[in-house]
Amino acid sequence: MSANASPTGQMPTETTAPVKNDAVRDSAFLRACRREPVPHTPVWFMRQAGRSLPEYRKVREGIGMLDSCMRPDLVAEITLQPVRRHRVDAAIYFSDIVVPLKAIGIDLDIKPGIGPVVEQPIRTRADLARLRDLTPEDVSYVTEAIGMLTRELGPTPLIGFAGAPFTLASYLIEGGPSRTYENAKAMMYGDPELWADLLDRLAGITAAFLKVQIEAGASAVQLFDSWAGALAPADYRRSVLPASAKVFDAVAGYGVPRIHFGVGTGELLKPMAEAGADVVGVDWRVPMDEAARRVGPGKALQGNLDPTVLFAGPEAVETKAQEVLDAATGLEGHIFNLGHGVMPSTDADALTRLVEYVHTRTAR
Repeated sequence: MSANASPTGQMPTETTAPVKNDAVRDSAFLRACRREPVPHTPVWFMRQAGRSLPEYRKVREGIGMLDSCMRPDLVAEITLQPVRRHRVDAAIYFSDIVVPLKAIGIDLDIKPGIGPVVEQPIRTRADLARLRDLTPEDVSYVTEAIGMLTRELGPTPLIGFAGAPFTLASYLIEGGPSRTYENAKAMMYGDPELWADLLDRLAGITAAFLKVQIEAGASAVQLFDSWAGALAPADYRRSVLPASAKVFDAVAGYGVPRIHFGVGTGELLKPMAEAGADVVGVDWRVPMDEAARRVGPGKALQGNLDPTVLFAGPEAVETKAQEVLDAATGLEGHIFNLGHGVMPSTDADALTRLVEYVHTRTAR
């Protein structure tokens, strides 16, 4: 399939790296991804590994974010912490979307309070030479950490993840976080050939990063296109969807569920679904039933409680969580999640109570 083609959306049948643990394969999370009956609606949270947990802050004390992502023992411990505390239905591998870029030699760092900062932004065709292919040896710590995790997690699935080509390109071009993306959009509109080549190269790097995680034992993968909501649907289809589709197509043969998520992407739900994911993440701006209408049949949905609701007290959290569950009634597959990541000052106990509430209310 070319990068410009849209996958069928069907779950792949050929599996080159099968889930060996039958209990993992039969977990509520993976069953929901496959749109099969579940014993309860599965729950996990984006940014659940760390952020709000005091035990996370303790083990990370004095250790930079990127250094934390490259220490297998620390990665395993942080990934396991929310599973132990919250009893979520899936673990998400602790890392950062810029890790594969750092691994291939891009000079960047994650600045506290700012985010990823690229020392020399990519702005010209000559700069593309700095984006070499990613090899498994570049991220051997990922393979080691996932091996440790799959032994510890037992029947709990592990989700691998990566940043989508558009979001990675935006960081590389802007040099860091942006509210307007003027440099990235200037390239997209003004030099579409360079833009397409950049995203194609990033799609290859991203696919290689996901393959390492799957081959090491990840049971599902999620592609984060955190900044895609800055795009109009026509621009997304023309300038972004082909690269994302290339990533999903590259890992289709492994047979693991593929999840696609973006922020502020209510108007992009249909084209994002067409990129090839089996599960489409929904942020809090669109009700689940309306999201299902926009996405169309044949996909599971994930979401979508507003993360700020967790600051409102137990009664309000239960009320808003029930609204999400009610809107998801009758969906082919639903994974309960927040509409974006856990905020750092969130009460960890509120997350634990939320998991228990969803499990209890949806028990079959």
